Amino acid sequence: MEFKDIATVSGKPGLYKILKPSRTGVILESLDEKKGKLVVGAAQRVSLLSEISIYTLTEEGATPLKDVLIKIEKEFEGDTGLEGAEKDEYQAFMKHILPEFDADRVYASDVKKLISWYHIIRKECPEVLEEKAEEGADKGNEPEGDKP
Repeated sequence: MEFKDIATVSGKPGLYKILKPSRTGVILESLDEKKGKLVVGAAQRVSLLSEISIYTLTEEGATPLKDVLIKIEKEFEGDTGLEGAEKDEYQAFMKHILPEFDADRVYASDVKKLISWYHIIRKECPEVLEEKAEEGADKGNEPEGDKP
């Protein structure tokens, strides 16, 4: 699974795996123990995790969510220590992970949702939090097999 295969649905908690498109929308499966299926129509907003970014004060103006989640995994390895934290603790956590984040546009509730998503991904599909090596680096080293 990759970040482009994971989505969030506006107004619904949690994350969803994209299964396939349907005539009226898209079929999703919840990333939890229940693995419940859901058909989401055009009236509901579905966002792919690969398209979500966090506002920053840099020239680009944002950092991809994937980069932030990988950084959290590298540093904390699952133990963020933010269960039941206060607003200031979430902001301090974000400042530690992404010093250039825009504190005026990234709220504590956003950071709380980010931590929630991180834990779901770490539990259900941890492979997406691993940094991938250069894809082209391994392709040239494959041995040649006998060709008919």
